[in-house]
Amino acid sequence: MNEDIETFTISIYTENNIGLLNRISAIFQRRHINIESLTTSQSEIDGVNRFVIVVNITETQAKKIVGQFEKQVEVMKAYYHTDDQTIYTESCMFKIKSNLLFDEPQIQNIIKESNTRIVTVNKEFFVLEKSGRRHEIEALRSELNVYGIMQFVRSGRIAVTKDEMKVTEMLSAFNNQ
Repeated sequence: MNEDIETFTISIYTENNIGLLNRISAIFQRRHINIESLTTSQSEIDGVNRFVIVVNITETQAKKIVGQFEKQVEVMKAYYHTDDQTIYTESCMFKIKSNLLFDEPQIQNIIKESNTRIVTVNKEFFVLEKSGRRHEIEALRSELNVYGIMQFVRSGRIAVTKDEMKVTEMLSAFNNQ
């Protein structure tokens, strides 16, 4: 039985320890799995960090990887979810020459139609910020590429689950041990 490869968002709740990122990435490396995006931040619990990792794998692989993460001393809990089970977004920024903002009226239309925000404007450049799905960001990047992009950066995915998760209570209990 061949399983289909799907996009999974893996969430890992951890202590904030040196070297943990290396051990997490090594688990993917040993299995020859490419990480599509990785974001880490403070979670809803003080002192607990959350990794959000996007990978294209089978569900069997996702289960095995989550099990491997939970064997790490600093990992409190790990989960995997499909795109349908999560609400997710990415953010990006574009730096573009300022004269284009005034000389190319189409750029103002692009900004308005794409729900993009102007972060700053000066004599040399202006900076745009956009949040959305990856395909929306890539479409905007294609439109702006025609005019020239000085710099571009995109974040990894951030995500929350659609279903209620009892992770807050579970992690609070873990922290109080």
